[in-house]
Amino acid sequence: MGKNKLKKFAEMETLPNVFQCAMRECEATHPAVQMKGHWHERFFGNDHPITLELGCGHGDYTVGLAAMHPDRNYIGIDIKGARMWHGAKQAAEAGMKNVAFLRINIEMLPLFFSADEIDEIWITFPDPQMKKATKRLTSTYFMARYVRLLKPDGVIHLKTDSPFLYTYTKAMVEENRFAVIADAEDLYAADCAGKYPSAQALQTHYEHQWLDRGLTIKYIAWHLPHGENWTEPEIEIEKDTYRSYGRNYVSTTNH
Repeated sequence: MGKNKLKKFAEMETLPNVFQCAMRECEATHPAVQMKGHWHERFFGNDHPITLELGCGHGDYTVGLAAMHPDRNYIGIDIKGARMWHGAKQAAEAGMKNVAFLRINIEMLPLFFSADEIDEIWITFPDPQMKKATKRLTSTYFMARYVRLLKPDGVIHLKTDSPFLYTYTKAMVEENRFAVIADAEDLYAADCAGKYPSAQALQTHYEHQWLDRGLTIKYIAWHLPHGENWTEPEIEIEKDTYRSYGRNYVSTTNH
């Protein structure tokens, strides 16, 4: 591990807006676990709605949303501490009181949040996980985890460069009859101009890369009702012809 990465990890331990529990299991006495059900009063000091960004990477989207909406609270979640350092440090230095970062595995979310504690979730440019549905952050496997902390009919947003993940997610939403709030196959097309300001006004580090490569950005948002018996869609989906998460093309085909 490089010295720069070690320095970032050390600084993460000192940032007041960062909570870390990178192990697969955390003891009940861990400070991050003890925040469960108490984020409003113990960290934010208000009762404003809380939004999670899953797979927040560098944290630029989390910080950007918090700046756009000072009347809401935001928590960026990722397992990559060296990346998260950028957004956490930026928010801390700016004195932003409505931003926190939580370094955990996303499967562990119910350990850190109580029922009805979260209002909405953003999923920005995740690995499409084309081989295994249960690893996709928009699968019913993860819906069953999100519903344990979302308020009734909480909102989930997906931004992705992946045609595969967009098609899969849209099918999953339709299969389970979730109420769709927004659906754009090309978020920045002329007919979408100004329709989805929170999705269009901010671009992540990787989103800039995809746009520069000529890829279209897809966006879909829906309400997640309380429930359990959801069904995975049984459809054949064409695989992406480039490696979204690996950041390298395996084909010369553009989308």
